[in-house]
Amino acid sequence: MNFAVGSLVHARGREWVVLPPDDPECLLLRPLGGSDDEIVGIMPKLEDVRPAAFELPDPTDLGDARTCGLLRDAVRLGFRATSGPFRSFGHIAVEPRPYQLVPLLMAMKQSPVRLLIADDVGIGKTVEAALIARELLDRGEVKRLAVLCPPQLAEQWQSELAEKFHIHAELVLPSTVRKLERGLGVGTSLFDVYPFTIVSLDYIKSDRRRAEFLRTCPEMVIVDEAHACASATGGRATMQRFGLVKDLSTNPERHMLFVSATPHSGKDDVFRSLLCFLRPSFANLPEDLSGKENEEHRKALAEHFVQRRRGDIRAYMEINTPFPERETQEITWKLTPEAKSLFGRIISLARESIERSQDGTKFQQRISWWSALALLRSIASSPAAAAATLRSRATGMDSPDDLILVDEMGRQAVFDLTDLEGVDGLDTAPGADDTDVQADQSEQERYRGRLRHLAKDAELLCGDKDSKLQGMIRLAKKLLDEGYAPIIFCRFIHTAEYLAEHLRPALKGVEVMVVTGMLPPSEREFRVHELGKHAKRLLVCTDCLSEGINLQERFNAVVHYDLSWNPTRHEQREGRVDRFGQPCSSIRVITYYGVDNQIDGIVLDVLLRKHEAIRKALGVSVPIPEDSDKVMQAILEGLLLRGKEQAAAQQQLLIPGLEKYIKPEADRLAREWDMVATREEKRSRTLFAQQTIKVDEVARELDAANDAAGDAASVETFTAEALRLLGAVHSSNTRPDGRASHSFSLAGVDSRIRNRLDLPDPLRAVFALPVDEGQTYLARTHPYVERLATDLMTTALDPLEKSVARRAGAMRTKDVSTRTTLLLCRFRFQLQTQGEKLNHTCLTEECALLGFVGAPERASWIDGDAAKRLLAAQPTGNINPDQATDFVGKVTANAGGLLPHIRSVMQERAAALLDAHRRVRTAAKARGLRYQVTPQGEPDILGVYVYLPE
Repeated sequence: MNFAVGSLVHARGREWVVLPPDDPECLLLRPLGGSDDEIVGIMPKLEDVRPAAFELPDPTDLGDARTCGLLRDAVRLGFRATSGPFRSFGHIAVEPRPYQLVPLLMAMKQSPVRLLIADDVGIGKTVEAALIARELLDRGEVKRLAVLCPPQLAEQWQSELAEKFHIHAELVLPSTVRKLERGLGVGTSLFDVYPFTIVSLDYIKSDRRRAEFLRTCPEMVIVDEAHACASATGGRATMQRFGLVKDLSTNPERHMLFVSATPHSGKDDVFRSLLCFLRPSFANLPEDLSGKENEEHRKALAEHFVQRRRGDIRAYMEINTPFPERETQEITWKLTPEAKSLFGRIISLARESIERSQDGTKFQQRISWWSALALLRSIASSPAAAAATLRSRATGMDSPDDLILVDEMGRQAVFDLTDLEGVDGLDTAPGADDTDVQADQSEQERYRGRLRHLAKDAELLCGDKDSKLQGMIRLAKKLLDEGYAPIIFCRFIHTAEYLAEHLRPALKGVEVMVVTGMLPPSEREFRVHELGKHAKRLLVCTDCLSEGINLQERFNAVVHYDLSWNPTRHEQREGRVDRFGQPCSSIRVITYYGVDNQIDGIVLDVLLRKHEAIRKALGVSVPIPEDSDKVMQAILEGLLLRGKEQAAAQQQLLIPGLEKYIKPEADRLAREWDMVATREEKRSRTLFAQQTIKVDEVARELDAANDAAGDAASVETFTAEALRLLGAVHSSNTRPDGRASHSFSLAGVDSRIRNRLDLPDPLRAVFALPVDEGQTYLARTHPYVERLATDLMTTALDPLEKSVARRAGAMRTKDVSTRTTLLLCRFRFQLQTQGEKLNHTCLTEECALLGFVGAPERASWIDGDAAKRLLAAQPTGNINPDQATDFVGKVTANAGGLLPHIRSVMQERAAALLDAHRRVRTAAKARGLRYQVTPQGEPDILGVYVYLPE
């Protein structure tokens, strides 16, 4: 016997729903009222499978006023294949903020999808990108997905996709590839076998691996930190990344999402190369897109580019998205006389090295220049970093013989640029040897002897004699006493380890942990997670944690122990805690610098304060101009070379009159930066904030999706009501954002039910971000919610079980003036998507509330909104149980007469769903995709509830 998709069958002692089959010889079945985890395949030739009919409610099994809403929420929260306009809402464990639907709606208007998501730090770009991927997967338009990202972000992506979107991806890293490829046949790629992968961009970009990836690459690719791929010039790594992504983008069928908080690095040509991944014709965009004559260009770019600052989305659709206020502060430290002397001697050594190299080769000059700057950075960081750098120089090291590579490596390392192979190489102490290879052996040895002597002097300054360290200890105590959990960012591994070593004994009762690039990414996350369990905690880290990993749930203050020479790096550090989901209403950011350390003073005055002023004025970070590193070089030349006469006598760091060398270059950089800021402001205002996506369009689709799947408010009401009725003791508190946090004690719940639900006792829960320590965020697909909904629904539908959610009820209420009946119905639809290369079929379900007034044999039907309002009706009088049973029994006895109208509503819903899918996926027609929505089987009457006037 053939069974239609959506029909009910009886097998193995229970009822099942027939799903679209993978094999024509096998029935794919999901238990009636069960979850996707319980889907089975049955061979009708081998097992007894019979048609089944859904039983009407028992009029004698009556509930109370809360029953209908509770059962309705249990049923729809149990759906995974919902029938709203978005196919993905039943498969995500997070409720998207309304503004996060804007990129999704943009993507649905494209075919293929090509989108650059460049929202501000902390807004949720990962959620926006993953939501688009989940939607295309659930629509059957893509089968495979690859995320290309820096290696240190791979595990973050893996956990986000698994926990929030139920996409279980394999990590493709140097450490995992051998295991993944084990047992594969000749010519079989791991990308053929594993449909979802998260791939280290720096692993796959090499010439040896790129060809295989291009051949087997999935039809959808997400590129994270996309700005690192957006240049055809620069170092070898940058060119390889650019080449790979460019080759991927040339496939006209491939869906590609690009994610970056800093898409424009200040270089227009680099930004243009990123835009060309979206559409090759963007190479010809005019530099200035303002004016009526460029309106078409603006519209074209706006179809593919979304970039919003927090002010654009903070109260989007009148729904507040809480972001913390950032309280900034500058705190200074002062060099001791011994440290000032060492500083001066090291600067003198650096000057001598640069001066000596002027007579050597161009290669030697560049080595000496970058070595001198790197040495200054290490001595400004800590005595430990200075000693490590000096000793490394004294041993002598091989240097690359490529002048361009030397310049590029030096520039990136000294100026903290973000286009290195990840950021892990940024926190090691610089060790390039700057001795002149043409000098005789004795001269080289004398020079290295001076380095070793300076290293010993640096080590003598560690601990009590380090005023920077001692000031940090006092500052850390103050922050901890004020209730903060701080992160202290350092530039070098040696500095971070040295700082943690001295903070531990000084901070009694505080857990201090250090994380550096020496640890693999998994160990970094583990350490951070473990540290978060301690009430008083402090994290010391390098910039290996400045990108990717989210720290807002455990930390709420950032201290820049070492100033970065790239303002973007400061923004990235602060963005780890200053983001959506931060439980605190405000966070602290402290810039810690040496008041008599001219290196810190230059960086602070020329770069950091200007960057912060622009950020406060515009509400978004603006990258420094293209040649800022050249400006800094010119300024530092003034410090190291032009000021040597004034400093020679006293070997002092503070050079009288140095301002005359710095100010012209600093003023020029400031003017150029203002021009960049003005241009960026104009771009953001006119192009990228996506004002063309109307609020009412987003609201319509969001309401439809939430109505089908259930929103956060429904989850909260259902969970609290269900657990209370099961016997849990419930208490709640109002948080500063106006939302409630809940606590449930399950001691009073029947042990059999408690074992089935497998919930923690007590259960501390919130239903909206942010989450405090010890709380669980319950979204509609969280296992706790799923188990609770499934249990209530299953027991309500099983005549042998006694459930707190009943299928029938009657009550008197002042909310009706005549007898009114509410029917809770379940519809099933087959949604089919067809195209030249696509034939995707799925079964969807939805709940419907239908109401009528009068006797069932003369039913006068009311509209859907009036039916929903009955859920809020309150009982105002008692009703005799026999009378209640009689009223419900009259409805069930006349169900046959009600079914024609219910079927017509089911047909209307099928037409509305078809319209919604076509409306949302407007680009489907361009690809030749066709949708069909067909009602399946008979509608189920899950509940009958009669409302009588007082």
